[in-house]
Amino acid sequence: MLDKTSQTASVTMPPLPLREAWQRLRESEPALRARELAERLGVSEGELVASRCGEGVTRLDGPWANLIRALPVPGKVMVLTRNDSCVHEKKGTFANIEIGGSMGVVLDEAIDLRLFLTHWKHGFAVVEESRGRILHSLQFFDGDGTAVHKVYRTDDTDTAAWDRLVGRYSAAVQSPLLERVIVDEPLPNLLRDEEVDATSLREGWRAMRDPHDFFALLKKHRVTRTQALRVAGAEFAQRVDNQAIATVLESAAASGLPIMVFVGSPGVVQIHTGPVHAIKRMGPWLNVLDTDFNLHLREDHIAESWIVRKPTPEGPVTSLDLYDAKGAQIVQVFGKRKPGIPELKAWRELADSLPRTEHTHA
Repeated sequence: MLDKTSQTASVTMPPLPLREAWQRLRESEPALRARELAERLGVSEGELVASRCGEGVTRLDGPWANLIRALPVPGKVMVLTRNDSCVHEKKGTFANIEIGGSMGVVLDEAIDLRLFLTHWKHGFAVVEESRGRILHSLQFFDGDGTAVHKVYRTDDTDTAAWDRLVGRYSAAVQSPLLERVIVDEPLPNLLRDEEVDATSLREGWRAMRDPHDFFALLKKHRVTRTQALRVAGAEFAQRVDNQAIATVLESAAASGLPIMVFVGSPGVVQIHTGPVHAIKRMGPWLNVLDTDFNLHLREDHIAESWIVRKPTPEGPVTSLDLYDAKGAQIVQVFGKRKPGIPELKAWRELADSLPRTEHTHA
């Protein structure tokens, strides 16, 4: 996840008219979700939530690290992280929380998160009706109003502990105004494909000892993720058909192969580790609909799919990486693995079986 730089602030609609417009649109099109409602109204999701302060919405104050450390107390919850093309939902409890500065991890078996707290700018406790149910959630947003993470109460949550947590972190001033700060990724001076020193890139790739070293490799060679995949060549990356994700999920469900599914927002990477079972298509959405794990993926947003290999001391680690038309990563899928243990043979065989498609670099 790259840090963003703040530029200008803007307010697109005063809170009261925005709240009224939201109510009218919600009544006329009840199937629209919060992100879709905000898009239709021309505002960010964070602005839309903030406008309802005092009417089912309570503004929260940090420090967010302290609030996150308190999340084990209410017990079982559902966590949701999404980007423009994929929604990742997991049920479980917060545990094994480690936060240092703006970075942190949650390492419970069910709730597995990587936290980038510089992107946690606004927080709210929300009570709302959705499809005949009353939902209670904690919702966190970046400076531009982009949702970075949500935590939902479940039937197994300790409601009294939840309410105490909300009360403890309620802001003294319940302002319905969210001054949206336009935040842009700082683009390095990127090279064109033909300008990249492909030999040096490949040497650096071979020298990696941890998949997390990949970001430093991109930065050093001034390339984007998809550029690196194109330039590095078939030793490290091979493009596959965009139906590969459906094949992987359906094959894993049929065989019981445990996988890891990573989805990121600007402020969180959320991970599922384990088997998947119920794979269903609904319109443009490819879904995993399991008891404690749901994934909702817009297949029509997939522009590129790649099988990627990164070296480790235990052997190569293989992933299926999906990208949208702008080159933004949608989702990554690995075989279940832990540091120090080679990846599953069955996962590598599945990845190797996916049909390759041609791309311009050898």
